Amino acid sequence: MATEEASGSDGKGQGGESSVTYYRLEEVTKRNSSKELWLVIHGRVYDITRFLNEHPGGEEVLLEQAGTDSTESFEDVGHSSDAREMLKQYYIGDVHPSDLKPEGGNKDPSKNDTCKSCWAYWIFPIIGAILVGFLYRYYMAESKSS
Repeated sequence: MATEEASGSDGKGQGGESSVTYYRLEEVTKRNSSKELWLVIHGRVYDITRFLNEHPGGEEVLLEQAGTDSTESFEDVGHSSDAREMLKQYYIGDVHPSDLKPEGGNKDPSKNDTCKSCWAYWIFPIIGAILVGFLYRYYMAESKSS
């Protein structure tokens, strides 16, 4: 659910009233299709649905990032200052402060970078393949000697 809060301590911006709409990450996550596509970049929410067909990298790139915090991907590509300026026209609000991580990062929890047991997915098949190889060589050596 989107909430509006005024910026500034007294609820008024310097040039009058200025309010920011805050969106929860769960709400952003629901906007992940070509019909409605939202992204989070640096804690700000962008509705880039209109830009989908115009993106120089193709719409597939944007659809992969749909409904997520795309800050890292956005920065990795190295977007130009023109692209950053263009992004402003798609701005619709900020991520709700309670959804932001303290260090300023804001990653999708389903894309966990630290996989503590990922090695198990590789080590067991490798050990199994080595074991099967030794058993095969042993079996072939036994069959030649008899």
